Amino acid sequence: MRGRPTLPALAVGILLTLLAASPASASSYRYWSFWDGAGGRWQYATQGPSSARPADGSVQGFRFAVSKDAAAEAAQPRAAADFASVCGSTPAVEGRKRVALVVDFGVAADAPAGEAPPQEAPRTACAQLSPDATAAEALAQVAKPLRYNGAALLCGISGFPKQGCGEPMAEAAPQPAQPAAPKSSDGGPSAGLLAGLAAVAALAAAAVWQSRRRRTR
Repeated sequence: MRGRPTLPALAVGILLTLLAASPASASSYRYWSFWDGAGGRWQYATQGPSSARPADGSVQGFRFAVSKDAAAEAAQPRAAADFASVCGSTPAVEGRKRVALVVDFGVAADAPAGEAPPQEAPRTACAQLSPDATAAEALAQVAKPLRYNGAALLCGISGFPKQGCGEPMAEAAPQPAQPAAPKSSDGGPSAGLLAGLAAVAALAAAAVWQSRRRRTR
């Protein structure tokens, strides 16, 4: 009959549980991100291009890359959000609005297998539209063909990429090595790990004491 787990075995189990409890990093995706330009800087858009209705003088950016789906980590367009440099030579027309577009096809390393960005530098264009036109309509005016999936997610601009749509990318396999101790905000080992190691040490000491006690009987 199998006995109960020994104290050393329990100690190892606790340690492995602590090491496995570190949060996993979020996945990256290969996708077209959408940006609003304001004051020469890019801000991650809070609406999709099919629902956003930019005002006259707006700048809209699109960037293809493998990156996190988060404002702080997504790859921004590599051109300035500068309306004057894109639409400065396009005269204003009554009853129409001007929207500057920056389309960045990204770098070769982020392109799907067998494809390459159609151009290295970001493309810029000035769209003139009706006042209620969406950012998607502005993009369609200057960068056809566009490709969407069944959920209305923008998948391709000017035919790039030819397939795929926001697919998650596999994380790099971890290299075999001793697990690093989690760090606290001040750079030292985390309090949780120290408490766990103390518990492991206490269990190990109890195991040694019980073993010696058995020998003396």
